[in-house]
Amino acid sequence: MENETQGKCPHSSQEGHADTAGSIHAENEELNGSVSQSSGKCPFMHGSNTAADKSVTDWWPNALNLDILHQHDSKTNPLGNDFDYLEELKKLDVEALKKDLHDFMTDSQDWWPADWGHYGGLMIRMSWHAAGTYRLADGRGGGGTGNQRFAPLNSWPDNVSLDKARRLLWPIKKKYGNKVSWADLIILAGTIAYESMGLKTYGFAFGRPDIWHPEKDVYWGAEKEWLAPSDERYANVDSPDTMENPLAAVQMGLIYVNPEGVNGKSDPLKTAAQVRETFKRMAMNDEETVALTAGGHTVGKTHGNGDASILGPDPESAGVEAQGLGWANPTKSGKGRYTVTSGLEGAWTTNPTKWDNGFFEMLFNHEWELRKSPAGAHQWEPVSIKEEDMPVDVEDLTTRHNPMMTDADMAMKVDPIYREISLKFKNDFEAFSDAFARAWFKLTHRDMGPKDRWFGPDIPQEDLIWQDPVPKGNSSYDADAVKGKIASTDLSISELVSTAWDSARTYRGSDFRGGTNGARIQLEPQVQWEGNEPERLAKVLSVLQPIATEFGISLADTIVLAGNVGVEKAMKNAGMHLSIPFTPGRGDASQDMTDVESFESLEPLADGYRNWQKKDYVVSPEELLLDRTQLLGLTAAEMTVLVGGMRVMGTNYGGTKHGVFTDNEGALTNDFFVNLTDMIYEWKPVDNGVYEVTNRKTGEVKFTATRVDLVFGSNSILRAYSELYAQDDSKEKFVNDFVAAWTKMMNAGRFDI
Repeated sequence: MENETQGKCPHSSQEGHADTAGSIHAENEELNGSVSQSSGKCPFMHGSNTAADKSVTDWWPNALNLDILHQHDSKTNPLGNDFDYLEELKKLDVEALKKDLHDFMTDSQDWWPADWGHYGGLMIRMSWHAAGTYRLADGRGGGGTGNQRFAPLNSWPDNVSLDKARRLLWPIKKKYGNKVSWADLIILAGTIAYESMGLKTYGFAFGRPDIWHPEKDVYWGAEKEWLAPSDERYANVDSPDTMENPLAAVQMGLIYVNPEGVNGKSDPLKTAAQVRETFKRMAMNDEETVALTAGGHTVGKTHGNGDASILGPDPESAGVEAQGLGWANPTKSGKGRYTVTSGLEGAWTTNPTKWDNGFFEMLFNHEWELRKSPAGAHQWEPVSIKEEDMPVDVEDLTTRHNPMMTDADMAMKVDPIYREISLKFKNDFEAFSDAFARAWFKLTHRDMGPKDRWFGPDIPQEDLIWQDPVPKGNSSYDADAVKGKIASTDLSISELVSTAWDSARTYRGSDFRGGTNGARIQLEPQVQWEGNEPERLAKVLSVLQPIATEFGISLADTIVLAGNVGVEKAMKNAGMHLSIPFTPGRGDASQDMTDVESFESLEPLADGYRNWQKKDYVVSPEELLLDRTQLLGLTAAEMTVLVGGMRVMGTNYGGTKHGVFTDNEGALTNDFFVNLTDMIYEWKPVDNGVYEVTNRKTGEVKFTATRVDLVFGSNSILRAYSELYAQDDSKEKFVNDFVAAWTKMMNAGRFDI
């Protein structure tokens, strides 16, 4: 083995690195005069000092990995902490940008020519595949961050050739610089493409800041290979609702469903069931699903005129000379009519660069049969068709080819519900156009959150229920007077703090939904959620609602003020007298403003902050805590201080004493950390995930705990935070840090401040 690796860097696993490293080795060895001593060793650590460059999680795969809380560190952002994208947007000449995009659509480039001289189809696919990764279950995915630029999305099998789409847009991005993000540009390009082809779009909102590092928090599935059989993410592939949550796509590397059918086997009725479940998991109903399917396939084409197996490596695997482009196609020109992406080949309509009703006319005016594309993919083609109804070749406008349909397209014809909607659209083009424009807007804006985050002249005035609208609240009142009234009630610290926390914890930084604004904790479905302890919640709301009415303020503000009163009482019990910062102005949403079905996805299945989970899961309680923390937008340190503070204030679900490591419950002290790190105690498992905290000398059971409590002493990173807060000189720091994290949570979702 020693001879086989002699002169090579043992950490050089990527192609091209070994040669470079080898030359550096040689130079260093000659300079040091120590060739014999250093032969076969790499003088650089390559970011690690462990054998074979293994990471901590490689060595200890069961260790709790906190990386999900550390991504998008400011160090990855070259624009710096002072950069404000909204301020840059104010400098943007929106009309000039839109004109440049309109001009771009028909400015075909030789290095990657436009089909029929129009880039519309390619730009729409790029926008769609960015926005279409959104899923309702956890709000992750979507086009709101520009994540399509990074792995794994930039190299998904379903995203073949989208590297070319982004590269074609680069001159426009270069021109406008920081005044428009990649995230906004990628979505806008598809919207302008539709306008260029004749659709009256519903609107557009800027406001998607770019990330500069892949989103590692998004779970795309457990499969270890692209396009692995669907069975791996279903309990029963014939029952689409058994797909593993939070996933929405049917296979690893696809945006939605397999265009050739379930596991590549054509059966339009089975495909219809998968389409319905997939789009439901994106918060789309049947009408929106039909509109999006038909509208997406009214323009553009699929590409499979060649052998897909001979495509070069994806962008992440390609050599440096490819400069971030992948899937090199050696088939003749490898572009234009010889482009290979999905493997299916052909356009759906007679006029694929025009917004018209051609999709439904083609689908219902012909009989279809299953055939194979030149790339060997299964696709549907008409049994017979007039030559004038065929789409023309993308390069030779005198040549015509058969149109095609995917299995998902055929599902619109054979599924009874989809068929009825499709026929309605076929007979009413205006209704179809309006339904698609609205569905496209929803698809591309679903993950942006409330209107307060939006910017631009084309924002629709209409409030849409999926935007979770909240009216503006009163911000001119005496908050101290309200707090005094709340403090005079019989509500306990635990009741006050728990209710405010339960209202705030619905916030998701993934799609900016939830939070205290709107007070939807009083509405269905939240008012009945098990984790909100409906009986306790009803009691607290019955006290707070009259106070809100008396002062003419929102219940949302009143709930937050009540939580602040509870925390301030706990601080006073600990001997500290501080006032928690408060910003008024929250509004109260009504039941009519609330999409009950979509809000069901925000229900917490576990909340480590209140030491509760709905049932046992395959995932550990501490991993569920990390997932919740990441969605809340909190850091590991903020998580630590909040858990410690919540425990000693007695806010556990159901009043359990697990993790209440204090003899002074109700006082905001650092006792949780002091006792957690005190070696007078030892920790022993009992059953059902409960541990006993026993005095080593007396054998007395002093406390009980859960895994969520003990992870703050067992995980090396979290223990470091715990030790900091346990120090004798950290009592004041602990309270100040808790107040800062608490205030951050109460303001989460307040994009109006």
